[in-house]
Amino acid sequence: MTHWFHRNPLKATAPVSFNFYGVASTPAATKVCNDLRLSRTRLLELFTDSSCNPEIMKNATDLYFSLLQGFILSLHDSSQECKLRYIQNFKWTDTLQGQVPSAQQDAVFELVSMGFNVALWYTKYASRLAGKEDITEDEAKDVHRSLKIAAGIFKHLKESHIPKLITPVEKGRDLEARLIDSYIIQCQAEAQEVTIARAIELKHNPGLIAALAYETANFYQKADQTLSSLDPAYAGKWRKYLNLKTCFYMAYAYCYHGQTLLASDKCGEAIRSLQESEKFFAKAEALCKEYGETKGPGTTAKPSGHLFFRKLGSLVKNTLEKCQRENGFIYFQKVPAEAPQLELKANYGLVEPVPFEFPALNAHWTPETLAAFDLTKRPKDDTAKPKPDEEVKPLKEPDIKPQKDSGCQIS
Repeated sequence: MTHWFHRNPLKATAPVSFNFYGVASTPAATKVCNDLRLSRTRLLELFTDSSCNPEIMKNATDLYFSLLQGFILSLHDSSQECKLRYIQNFKWTDTLQGQVPSAQQDAVFELVSMGFNVALWYTKYASRLAGKEDITEDEAKDVHRSLKIAAGIFKHLKESHIPKLITPVEKGRDLEARLIDSYIIQCQAEAQEVTIARAIELKHNPGLIAALAYETANFYQKADQTLSSLDPAYAGKWRKYLNLKTCFYMAYAYCYHGQTLLASDKCGEAIRSLQESEKFFAKAEALCKEYGETKGPGTTAKPSGHLFFRKLGSLVKNTLEKCQRENGFIYFQKVPAEAPQLELKANYGLVEPVPFEFPALNAHWTPETLAAFDLTKRPKDDTAKPKPDEEVKPLKEPDIKPQKDSGCQIS
């Protein structure tokens, strides 16, 4: 079963040379700086390389982050910060708020910003794989795993590293709790979509599918509510997606709940459940159109033309017609005025983020290497100071060619 996921753009960043002439006083210190520059450049290239896979990404991230830790971790006393933490200025744009960067002279800011992009890459890799026309079972597992890894990275950044920033996070920016929380919840919800598709494919109990769909709809609703206080000019398109998916999975929940009721000879209630499913599907269809017309960061698509959307429409229609036929021939039950209350709890298939930790300090960072950085030799006129209004070029993300059944494209 193919899937369609909304994606915001990657963060972009200004080049960093790590050239500390005079400060790095030995060949070992200079080598660490060169390795930092090369591994950072390589990692940025991989973000937009459509042939990159999770194994390549993990190797590249482990190398860069293990080297960057030398600017953050103290070699001797863990209660003290490293003397190099504030030596270099870093600039990063925002996924929602355009190309004017935030800048901080703080290696922790680089750690969380690059980590954020790594998490985004995992979501984009999952989206690219999930949009394939004939996705295999192994590929579906990769999608599921990648989304859980992304959620784990976002969660780790929020809990363990963003609080260490000296400069408070600006409201509405990527590193703010509202946005991080929404990314985490969205990853969980999308991973559960893969679980639901698998459960449908294997013809699992309709009650389990209904419960999973209901939990997934609640995830999307929670993610949307988390973004509700953000400026619609930035978050409007993203929120349309979350609303759309909420209605879509409520339609799924009522559809499969109706099947459960029919199997229990409650045909009147089943018809009412399917009628509610129809309502939510119609809402989702209207939101598809609104999503396509809403301007803002993120993917451009016509989700109502996507196979996953059309399949649900047919399923709701056919199941309702079946219930109505059965009621007309066998049950003759009254259809309730009120829709059944969904008090569904899934006992299986719920998604939790995969725990994430940054790699240990690279072995090239020895006490001698760190001592070879002489901060008294820094130039007094620090030309690395940021220009606040300077634009950073956006990353050229690869086009995702739409499958013939997907109705999706990247703008």
